[in-house]
Amino acid sequence: MAEQRTRGGKAAAEATEADGQARITRPELIAHLNEDLAREYQAIIAYIVYSQVLKGAQYMSIAAELEKHAHQELAHALVISKQIDYLGGMPTVSPKPVKTSEKADDMLRFDLDNENETVAQYRQRVRECEALGEYAMAEHIREILKQEQEHQIDLATALGKDVSEVTRPEQRA
Repeated sequence: MAEQRTRGGKAAAEATEADGQARITRPELIAHLNEDLAREYQAIIAYIVYSQVLKGAQYMSIAAELEKHAHQELAHALVISKQIDYLGGMPTVSPKPVKTSEKADDMLRFDLDNENETVAQYRQRVRECEALGEYAMAEHIREILKQEQEHQIDLATALGKDVSEVTRPEQRA
């Protein structure tokens, strides 16, 4: 593992633009991935809680779907943790704050807002990984991104929103 962490030396430590300007460093990528990991922890907690407290016949199928999402988010957290370790960092142990509400629609809206942020951040992370030449890592994140977009669509649909409304280009930061 130590060989992997030091391979490429300084050349791999920083990506550069054609004009020689630095885009991102490995330590910056580690910090960004730790933010992603904190969002995954947040999603795990939110999906567990929301899936159990949503009440009413109209929410039974979405509650079951949220339970599945919780398992997927745990798998994402494991992948992101592995990537942080590979880069020589220490995975964070703190989640982002989780919002709760007595109202089911509020909880689903909180989830959708979080998924929108997650999708935007993972799109950026793919670009950062590729800038550093970490193409395999970018592929791992693309796989996570596909599932996060499915979560985004599921939540938008549950809220009766037009899916294109939440996946428009402005959301693709």
